[in-house]
Amino acid sequence: MPCSFRWLWSCVVFGALGVPAAAGEPEPVGRWQLAGDARDSSGNNLHGVNHGVTFEGKAARFAGRKGYIEVPASKRLRLGKNDFTFSVWAHTADKLDDVLGDILSMYDPLKRRGVTWCIKNHAGAPSSQANYRQLQFGIDAGTEPKWRDRGRPGKSIYTMALAVHDGQLYAGTCEPGKDSSSKDEAGHVYRLDGESRWLDCGSPAPCNAVTSLAAYRGKLYAGVGRYRLAGSALPETTNANLGGKVYRYEGGKKWIDCGQLPKTEAVGGLVVYRGDLYASSLYKPAGFFRYAGESTWEACPLPKNGERVDALTVFNGHLYATSYDVCAVFRFDGKSWENMGRLEKSGQTYSFEVHDGELFCGTWPNGRVFRLAGGKEWRDAGRLGKELEVMGMAGYNGRLYAGTLPLAEVYRFDGGDRWTLTGRLDFSATRYRRAWSVAVFQGQLFCGTLPSGHVHSLEAGKCVTHDRELSPGWHRLAAVRQGQRLRLYVDGKQVAESMPFDADAFDLGDALPLKIGFGTHDYFNGSLRDLRFYARALTASELERP
Repeated sequence: MPCSFRWLWSCVVFGALGVPAAAGEPEPVGRWQLAGDARDSSGNNLHGVNHGVTFEGKAARFAGRKGYIEVPASKRLRLGKNDFTFSVWAHTADKLDDVLGDILSMYDPLKRRGVTWCIKNHAGAPSSQANYRQLQFGIDAGTEPKWRDRGRPGKSIYTMALAVHDGQLYAGTCEPGKDSSSKDEAGHVYRLDGESRWLDCGSPAPCNAVTSLAAYRGKLYAGVGRYRLAGSALPETTNANLGGKVYRYEGGKKWIDCGQLPKTEAVGGLVVYRGDLYASSLYKPAGFFRYAGESTWEACPLPKNGERVDALTVFNGHLYATSYDVCAVFRFDGKSWENMGRLEKSGQTYSFEVHDGELFCGTWPNGRVFRLAGGKEWRDAGRLGKELEVMGMAGYNGRLYAGTLPLAEVYRFDGGDRWTLTGRLDFSATRYRRAWSVAVFQGQLFCGTLPSGHVHSLEAGKCVTHDRELSPGWHRLAAVRQGQRLRLYVDGKQVAESMPFDADAFDLGDALPLKIGFGTHDYFNGSLRDLRFYARALTASELERP
């Protein structure tokens, strides 16, 4: 058989079997080594346009502010219903003063169609650091999902805190009544086990609420308090025990006392900033503190006029805080506070999220969201229906979601000032209902409520999440769509897999521009090198190769 005919025959046979004709790893459709420039070395001329990214050695440095690389739309980048793989080497720092942001995106926000892939830090939701250093990869094709009830943790009347840590979803509750033995009930932490079962992880303190949760140095921390239910138009708690302490979780039902915040009866927010854990006071007197280890908390400065700083988040080099004393946002640089301006003439600020590279903030009493457009300029991003207060906000699979009071509704941000109602979560017969705490876990958005105390979840499109903290330094990451599943890999090992889905229902459409280091969350904060795109799903053995 002539050599040329044997070559053609092998292509036909192996192609029909779906097996590569050549041994070894197939050539990628696009390969951006990012070693000095944004050019594609695959031979397909998918060269990127550099928008302010610097190159250091064999990697591109993304500063987390404005820099990214854009590869123009091409037929070679059309995803449709096909399998695909993105792989990249990514480096993140240990001590962060910004969110980590998007690795890449190919996404049409108007159609809600395409791919998103980020490393998510989400604090200010409102009181908790809900997700910390966690990989999230998703696709969508304009789906319209529904909420489902995931049960009530314990005797919760108010699921005040949600946080994902070490592969688990934790909920902090307010439980203000008395049990059958006439002992005051107390706030607990619970862990989701299955569809709607919540396992008791213990009660850190005798006060009625676990108000805040955050991961810090590989451990879960909980802030506690005596929540004043009258503020939610409910009968006041019978539990007179004050809180204001922070505890560290050691597994089972064991909690270690990490100290009292001075003159504080309830912890307002927890956040990690530049490697330190910070906490705020929910009620007056105002207080802001840095954890000094063991059981010691150092008092830190307050804003000039002594305003309370409540929900805490980190963005573009600073720690930001809402306030219940004025409808303003404050910014901390590690030494002092700066007033970043009023969002409305009166009211309060409640929650944060970073979306499309900008900081968003929810307010009361007009139920509006504002975004920081630069400097101290806040632009109105719209009102959520006829609601009065915007609480938990979360970016999830390409879109921004926000919960409200008094109807406990959740809305999706569709750009400009447009918000779309996705559902109502609490129908209790009372004056105020809250959709308060939010977190992304197992590829879904979770939301905790008052006064039913239930937790609900929503799946928009298909998403897969690595619900553990990605350690600092270099890691080889991969996002794979294969048939009816999405998968995530870290350093050649599969770390997460989605539930099966109908592949035909997720046609990602025509080619979109590929944005490297930017997407619907934020600009990437770290370094990337050797990004590859394959028009097929690489196998686990292929992804294990160096």
